[in-house]
Amino acid sequence: MSDFSICKQIIENISKVVIGKQKTIELLLVALLGEGHVLMEDVPGLGKTLLAKALACSMGGDFKRVQFTPDLLPSDITGFNIYDHRNGNFRYQAGPVITHVLLADEINRTIPRTQSSLLESMEERQVTVDGQTHHLPRPFFVMATQNPIELEGTFHLPEAQLDRFLIKVELGYPDKDEEIAILQRFQETDPLLTLEAVARPDIICGLQAACRKVHISGPVREYITDMVRATRESPALRFGASPRGTLALMRAGQALAALRGRDYVLPDDIKYLAVPVLAHRLMLREDERLRGSSPVHLLKEIVAQCPIPDPLPR
Repeated sequence: MSDFSICKQIIENISKVVIGKQKTIELLLVALLGEGHVLMEDVPGLGKTLLAKALACSMGGDFKRVQFTPDLLPSDITGFNIYDHRNGNFRYQAGPVITHVLLADEINRTIPRTQSSLLESMEERQVTVDGQTHHLPRPFFVMATQNPIELEGTFHLPEAQLDRFLIKVELGYPDKDEEIAILQRFQETDPLLTLEAVARPDIICGLQAACRKVHISGPVREYITDMVRATRESPALRFGASPRGTLALMRAGQALAALRGRDYVLPDDIKYLAVPVLAHRLMLREDERLRGSSPVHLLKEIVAQCPIPDPLPR
């Protein structure tokens, strides 16, 4: 099994800048190792941008940020072709999507057409401009932030795009001790300015490949499948998780197991990841929504009802 100790160093490095939030940082690494992307929903000012910058710096990758606004165009993300008068040809002007870590900041403040311009990049790691395909650097990781939908000036993300995010997390407010520590750490200088890389993009790519070899026993595969299928059979949901959700839960389970020093996935890994991986893929029936139900609450009930198998790691 590959040496995943570098991931512990990345987590420790990020923690020099981001106070607390160990679970969120771990889930961020799970998404990165699982070759997925992360959606973060929370109110402004909680450190989401800081977290993305610290991750990019720690893994030694390029970082780009796009501030999503109502007038943002798809070409502002993917890039565009411009006419080069010197040689009489069109030349591709790369957009911010050509990077290792892309922060799509406040993604739900722009129109669905622009939101959807990221779909090809997130799924196929490429962009197509005027019929010409441009491959993205590896690894390619999107961390999108969105404001709660109740805030002014927000648009719902299309279901197809929500399904492209491996994990959805929330940072939440710091507790009192964490907030005091934030004041102390940022009093004289910004620790991000002195943060150094502890990895390289090629090392991350190697770990991503190694994660796919983490063993999943037959009973655990069946456990994943039963859990996802139960979301489709729930009378409280209009739509359950798709097969992409099944694959996402498997990939996330492999990444979490590797991150925790195992070469096999346990049922507890799947239980731990069920809400961040599946909840944002579910759509409530209208009457359930009006009654105040939430996908997270329903998913926890489904997980509690799924029999836990003997993992049989070998």
